[in-house]
Amino acid sequence: MPDTLSNEHFDVTIIGAGVVGCAMARRYTLDGAKVAALEKGADVLDGASKANSAILHTGFDAPPGSLEQACIAKGYSEYLDIRESLGLPLLKTGAMVLAWNDEQLAELDGLVAKAHQNGVMDVEMRSRAAILAQEPHLSQSLKGGFVVPGEYLIDPWATAHAYILQAMANGAELFRACEVLAGQFAGGAWQIETSRGTLKTKQVINCAGLYGDIIDQRLTGHSAFTIKPRKGQFVVFDKPASDLASAVILPVPTKTTKGVVIFRTIFGNLAVGPTAEEQTSRTDASTVSRTLQDLRAKGIEMLPELERFEVTTVYAGLRPATEFQDYQISQDEALNYITVGGIRSTGLSAALGIARHVAALNTNVAHNGTPLENPICPPPDRLSNYHPRDWQSADNGGIICHCELVTRREIIAALNGPMPPATLQGLKRRTRVCMGRCQGFYCTGPLSEITAGYLDPAIGEGDE
Repeated sequence: MPDTLSNEHFDVTIIGAGVVGCAMARRYTLDGAKVAALEKGADVLDGASKANSAILHTGFDAPPGSLEQACIAKGYSEYLDIRESLGLPLLKTGAMVLAWNDEQLAELDGLVAKAHQNGVMDVEMRSRAAILAQEPHLSQSLKGGFVVPGEYLIDPWATAHAYILQAMANGAELFRACEVLAGQFAGGAWQIETSRGTLKTKQVINCAGLYGDIIDQRLTGHSAFTIKPRKGQFVVFDKPASDLASAVILPVPTKTTKGVVIFRTIFGNLAVGPTAEEQTSRTDASTVSRTLQDLRAKGIEMLPELERFEVTTVYAGLRPATEFQDYQISQDEALNYITVGGIRSTGLSAALGIARHVAALNTNVAHNGTPLENPICPPPDRLSNYHPRDWQSADNGGIICHCELVTRREIIAALNGPMPPATLQGLKRRTRVCMGRCQGFYCTGPLSEITAGYLDPAIGEGDE
């Protein structure tokens, strides 16, 4: 990786390469702009986007008329339109919003009405008997619920990787380990000072997630919101547990959170979470034993047979919540500057819609390019347990990670690709190596040999 930035003058510079920043880079590149994406972390998705429930939401429960609802609807639609061309997996499971007490039961009619107001018309009430017939492993304490047929499971990492890789394949540049320190706007252009040098650009789009308000302060001297990190912890059960639920099991949401969800992952596991814990730290994604025990107990309360399954792993993520309920997207036309802030747990579903919304704000800042007619679509990561995998193909070099069936060829391809992982965590998100039942106990040895000279720190030298 070069020590300094490109000397080119970019049309658009995007700060932050989480899923929203990756979608933004793709959108502007396809629209013909010369794009730079700057990421503070060593790898893309190193911030809030690395940990979520990986559900493609319809937006049925978003506040009607909100920017969030509009972006989710547009993002959902575009994802379904482009996912085949980008080779992205999709598992149609549907979801159920379930009531476990009389108070929750009384809220269901209002939630169905909200879904219809949001244009999600296939949401409908189901009897307790019909729900238990479809999901026989649910607790008999169930009171009732409704179905949301259009919810899907997707791959949270391959999706964002596909967006940024398509941008790069069509001319965008990505600069990792590149923290934005300051900037000056003069003569219709920005000069951005970073930890890797200076970059010149016509426009700046702040997609910095957990650091969105800080970037606003550094570049414009003020921010209209304050990031209030919200931690979500998850418990992931062994793959056989996924047979206990075919649909995503959603609770009746509160004003602050969608609540604890039971969901299969595209990787074949069953997960329970997240929590919703307010904190001040933007980096503390640690897990807490007592909280994880409570999550496991909550899952067992809803799916009693979960008690006989072991936990594969646990994880936590931070969501960039603010003091406002809706997304905080604003434009400063005088500075050619757009802020994309407060994108909480719905960012994965809304990313493409957010990018389109922001691109529509951008019409006053012209660029010389024209929309690409036949953009390159690079090959995707193939990590879904429900779709063809590399281990099923010939000449794959053998399986290195037997828990997740990751081949030598997949690892080598990731290490030598257009966006090679800089860390073990980045490699995990590209291949799922070391993320299975043994958590790398058996595959770390051969993996350290394959990755020698590629990762910093090397396997065995860091704390990953």
